[in-house]
Amino acid sequence: MIHRLAGKLDAVFTPELTTESPLSEVTSPQGRFDAGAKLVAELPYTGSEAHGKHLFLGFGADRWIHVHLGLYGKFAVSEEPPGPVVGQVRVRLVGKSGHADLRGASACDLYGPDERRAMLRKLGPDPLRADAEPDLAWRKVSNSSLTVAELLMEQSVLSGVGNVYRAEVLFRAGIDPYRKGRDLVREQWDGMWDDLVALMAEGVRLGRIDTVHPEHTPEAMGRPPRKDDHGGEVYAYRRTGQPCLVCETPIATAGVRDRNLFWCPGCQKPGS
Repeated sequence: MIHRLAGKLDAVFTPELTTESPLSEVTSPQGRFDAGAKLVAELPYTGSEAHGKHLFLGFGADRWIHVHLGLYGKFAVSEEPPGPVVGQVRVRLVGKSGHADLRGASACDLYGPDERRAMLRKLGPDPLRADAEPDLAWRKVSNSSLTVAELLMEQSVLSGVGNVYRAEVLFRAGIDPYRKGRDLVREQWDGMWDDLVALMAEGVRLGRIDTVHPEHTPEAMGRPPRKDDHGGEVYAYRRTGQPCLVCETPIATAGVRDRNLFWCPGCQKPGS
């Protein structure tokens, strides 16, 4: 999760100290970000900030390295001294307390104030940010003919909600994923927003996604824990064909805009 990554970067590079002493190294071993790395190499690191799936690493008064990891990117942050470069490292940051290597990102650009503002204008409110305005998202949702499953993944509507949280927040709300945005009522939207705020904050804290209520945990139900790369206990995500933890209806899946949607036809009946 990008908010958790921003916290790791700040923990290793400590913006309060590096405002007086720049990072000892900002390079692009791969070479694709070489020009940008040189422009910020002598500037103090001022901290990282997440907006949905977008990460901004601040340097000096008005420069940011903008990163979007996409599906395959990884920003490995370590408190250990750097070793030899392994693989295609787009950006390497080295400080007194550790280093970080960026690989495989779908976007890595140097932004000034205008570019950063332009990017932020494209993004909907992020449930993890204290300055988020859920009303902005509701205006778009309530006037849209798209399904709520589509809208939850539209970054211009809502920032940072990935496929796991989409499936889980819809299940927990008992909402049919194919319901049109304009057919939702404000109470339903407010409930989903509040749930996303709580679930996503807990995900940042724990470093994994858990969405089941206490009565549906493995311990409470006497069932084996879930085994999945994403970790955590969930109701619908990647549980195709398995019985729903609430009503035992087999979990369904379907493709929606090149991503798999998971839901329970029993708990999330058409029109619900």
